[in-house]
Amino acid sequence: MQSSPVLFREKLWPAWWIWVVTLGLGGTAAVAFMPIGISWGVVAGIVALGLISFALVMSTPVIEVTDHSVRVGRATIEREFIGEVTGYRGSDAYHQRGPGLNGIAFMCIRGWIDPVVRIEITDERDSTPYWLASTRRPEELTAVLGGLMVQYREAQEAGNEPDSAHTPDSPAGPETA
Repeated sequence: MQSSPVLFREKLWPAWWIWVVTLGLGGTAAVAFMPIGISWGVVAGIVALGLISFALVMSTPVIEVTDHSVRVGRATIEREFIGEVTGYRGSDAYHQRGPGLNGIAFMCIRGWIDPVVRIEITDERDSTPYWLASTRRPEELTAVLGGLMVQYREAQEAGNEPDSAHTPDSPAGPETA
């Protein structure tokens, strides 16, 4: 069986400051074991740093879109069950993660990544109304899934053009003649 080509792939790596905290925790473990002996402290610090780094790498989710399916973390769904897709940034993203969140939605949210994409689930057998996923590239993800960023969707519903020359179909911005 031949696999579908990957149309979008993003690994949600931890932010740089998470790695700084990891170094700090490794140092804390080293200092905690220093009273036993210098070598014990060094070993404890290295082991703590290794274990925390391993946990961060292994728990980093992937968003992947092919012609046939969408995978967010451990969840996968066929594209035929994908409805409306909308990307959010800034205060709109905050609203989706907080006050506007449905408690039974599937969430793959990372606190260090502000933008989110909401993917409606249309499968009648699935009680999950939508998926909400953090992404550093919401414009690309929504475009691949046939959706829009919220400002374009609102402008489309109002019958107006968006206030920017940047559209999901032209991620590089306006073309010059």
